[in-house]
Amino acid sequence: MTEVNSPPRLGGWTRFVTARPRLSLLVALVLTALAVVAGSGVADRLGSGGWEDPTAQSTYATKALEREFPASQPNLLLLVDSGSASVDDPAVAAEADRLTARLASEKGVIGVGSYWRTKSPGLRAKDGHEALIAAHLTGDEKATNDTLDRIAPALRGTHGPVHVKVGGIVAVRHEMQTIIKEDLARAEMIALPVTLLLLVMVFGSAIAALLPLGIGIVAILGTNAVLRGLTEFTDVSVFAMNLTTALGLGLAIDYALFIVRRFREELSTGAEPLTAIATTLRTAGRTVLFSALTVAVSLAAMLVFPMYFLRSFAYAGIAVVLLAAAAALILLPAALLLLGHRVNSLDLRRLFRRGRQAQAQAQAAAQAPVSGEGTAWARLANLVMRRAPFFALATAAVLVLLGLPFLGVKFGTADDRQLPAGAESHVVQQHIRDGFPGNPGGGLEVLAEGAATPAQYTAYKAEIARLPEVAGVDGPLVKGDSAYFTVLPKGEAVDSAAQRLVGDLRTADAPFTTKVTGTAAVLVDSKHAIATRLPWAAALIVIVTLLLVFLLTGSVLIPIQAVLLNALSLTAMFGAVVWVFQDGHLSGLLGFTSPGSIETTLPVLMFCVAFGLSMDYGVFLLSRIKEEYDRTGDHNEAVRHGLQRTGGLITAAAVILAVVMVAIGTSRVTNTKMLGLGIALAVLMDAMIVRSLLVPAVMKLTGTATWWAPAPLRRFHDRFGVSEGGENPPGGAGPHQAAAPPRSATSHDVPADENGDGSPNESGGVRAIR
Repeated sequence: MTEVNSPPRLGGWTRFVTARPRLSLLVALVLTALAVVAGSGVADRLGSGGWEDPTAQSTYATKALEREFPASQPNLLLLVDSGSASVDDPAVAAEADRLTARLASEKGVIGVGSYWRTKSPGLRAKDGHEALIAAHLTGDEKATNDTLDRIAPALRGTHGPVHVKVGGIVAVRHEMQTIIKEDLARAEMIALPVTLLLLVMVFGSAIAALLPLGIGIVAILGTNAVLRGLTEFTDVSVFAMNLTTALGLGLAIDYALFIVRRFREELSTGAEPLTAIATTLRTAGRTVLFSALTVAVSLAAMLVFPMYFLRSFAYAGIAVVLLAAAAALILLPAALLLLGHRVNSLDLRRLFRRGRQAQAQAQAAAQAPVSGEGTAWARLANLVMRRAPFFALATAAVLVLLGLPFLGVKFGTADDRQLPAGAESHVVQQHIRDGFPGNPGGGLEVLAEGAATPAQYTAYKAEIARLPEVAGVDGPLVKGDSAYFTVLPKGEAVDSAAQRLVGDLRTADAPFTTKVTGTAAVLVDSKHAIATRLPWAAALIVIVTLLLVFLLTGSVLIPIQAVLLNALSLTAMFGAVVWVFQDGHLSGLLGFTSPGSIETTLPVLMFCVAFGLSMDYGVFLLSRIKEEYDRTGDHNEAVRHGLQRTGGLITAAAVILAVVMVAIGTSRVTNTKMLGLGIALAVLMDAMIVRSLLVPAVMKLTGTATWWAPAPLRRFHDRFGVSEGGENPPGGAGPHQAAAPPRSATSHDVPADENGDGSPNESGGVRAIR
C-alpha cells in the first residue's frame, strides 16, 4: 500500500499561530502572570446580591426608606439569648441596653433600636428568652461588609448574662461570600487532580493530558482579571466565580480535547506536525470557533435582564468562553507544533501493558485517542437507526416524564436558607422564623410621598386594613412630606396571597404617591422583569443558534432539530431541580435546607448555561456528520460515522465537565449546589441520551430531507457557510458545490479497519491508494 499525502495549503491563521510558537507561548505566559496580578482579590470586590430589578418600584422604595427612615430597613440583627432567665430580667435588660448603646456609637451604624427600648412585641420571642437588637449599616455592600468585620467580633459571644449571635441581611450576604470563596477553593482542589486523571485515562499520554488543563487555567485566570476590571464600573456577583471555574475548565478541556485529538489523528496518518496543525485548525478549529460562538450567545442572552446577578454570569461566561477558544486556537497550536510527535510522550498506560500487546494498544491509542470510540459506537448507531421510531419516541417520552415536576415549580427569593444549617446568620433567622410572633421578614412597607394631612393618612390606613389579605397595619411614621406604613400579610412572606396583596396595595386609592416594597414585592417585581424580557432572551438564543448551525450545515431542518432537541435535553435538569431543591427530596443526603421554592433567576441562568453547553456537544456531532456527508453523500453512513467518531469524544468531555460541575455542586450554598449538580445532570443527559440516541434516531427518520435547503439559502451557504470537511478551504465551497461522490465498495476505498478499531480513516483529505 502506498500513501499519497496532499497536505493542505497553509492558511493565514495557521501561518499566524505557528510563525513564532516560542514567542507566542512566552507572551501568553507573561499575560497570564499579569492576569494573576490584575485578578488578585477579585472575590473581595464581588457582591452577593443582585436578584432585584434595579428599575423596579420595590427597589426605589427600599432605597428611599433606607435614606429617610433607616430604622424601617434594619439589615443587622443581634439575637440576644438570656438563657434560663427572662429577657425582662433587670440584669439582662441592663446588659442589652449597654450593647444597644455600644452599637449605636459605632461609625456607619444608624437606626438602632431594641426590644428593651421600644417594648415592641415583635422583637421579643414567644418563650420570653430571646429578643432582638436591630440596626442599619450604611453604605454599599463593600462598606457594610467592612463595618460588619469591624464590629461583629466584639458583639458576638457571651456578655454577662446574655449570649449574642449576629444575623440580618448584611450578615447573611457576608457569610455567603465567605463560604463561596472557601467552597470554590475546595472545588478547584477536587476538580483539578480528578480532571487530570481523567485526561490521562482519555489520552494515555501525560503530555497530551496537561495541554487541556493548561488552557483551562489560562482561561480562568484571564476571566478573573476581566471580572476585576468590571468591578470598577458595575456590580458583579460572587456567584459568577463558580461559573468561571466550571466553564474555564470544562470548555477549555472540550476545545483542547477536540483539537489535540484531531492533531494526533493527523500525525498517525504520517502527516508532518505543521501539516497536521493546518488540517486540525481547518477542521476541528472551525468547529471550536462555532461552538464557542453558540455558547457565548446563550450566555449573552442574560444581558437582556436587569438583575446584576444574571448579568454577572453573562460577563464571566462570555469572557471565559472567548478566552478558552482563543487559547485553544492560538496557544495550543503553538504548543503542538513545538511538541510534534512528543505529544504522545509519557504514555502512563504502558505501565499496565506487556510485550506485543503494549505496542498494539499504543498504536491504537494514537489513532483513536478517545476512550470508547470504535465499533461499540458504530454498533450503537446501527441499532438506533434500525429502531429509529422506538428510540425517538422512548427517549423523548422519558425526557418529558423527567421534566414533569417542573410544572409544580414555585418561585421565591434567596434568603438565609441558602446557607448551611450551622451558619450563624442562618441560625439567627431560623430562630426568628420559628420563635418570634407575627411574620418576621414578611412585612410589606408602603412608602407615601407627597404632602398629606393626618386625616388623610388615617383614612388610607383604614382602607388598606380592610384588604382581605392584611393581618395588621402599623404607622404611619412621618418625616417631612414622606411617610411609611408597615403592612403584615396573613399568610407566608412570599406566598400567592402575599403577592396578591402587593398588587392590591399598589392599586389602592391614595391622596399621595405610594410605592410598595418588602420580600413579596421584590419577588413580584423580579418575576415581572424576567417574564417581560424572557421572550427577547429566548429569541436571541434561537435566532443566532439557527443561523450558526445553518452556516455550519447548510440545512434548514438541522438547525430546527438542534434547537428543539437541545431544549428537550434540559427537561431532566428542571424536573430534578424542583423535585430535589424545592420539594426537599435528598436534602439530608446533599446537606441543604429547602425553602420550598426556587429562586426566580436560577432557572433562567441554568437554561442559558446548559443550552449553550448542549449546543457545544451538538456542534461537535453535527460537524462530523456533515463532514462525512460531504465526502460520501450517504446520509445513513454519515450519521453512523459521526456518532462513531465523536461518541467517545463527547462522552469523555461530558464526564470531565460533569466532574467539574459536581465539584462546584459540593458547595454549602444551596444556589451554587443547585447550579453545579443541575448542570452536571443536564450535560450527562445530553451527551449520553440526546446525542447518542435521540439525535441519530431523528436524523434517520428525516432521511436525506435533513439536508434540504431552498436554492437562495443554498447559494448563501455556498458563499458564507463553513464546515469541518477536509476538502474545502476556509470559507470555501459547501456540500452543494463540491461534495464528493458516494463511496462504493471497490478496491480503491479506504480499508474498513484502517484505524484498528473498526472505524474508517477520516484524516480529512489523506487517502490511501492500493
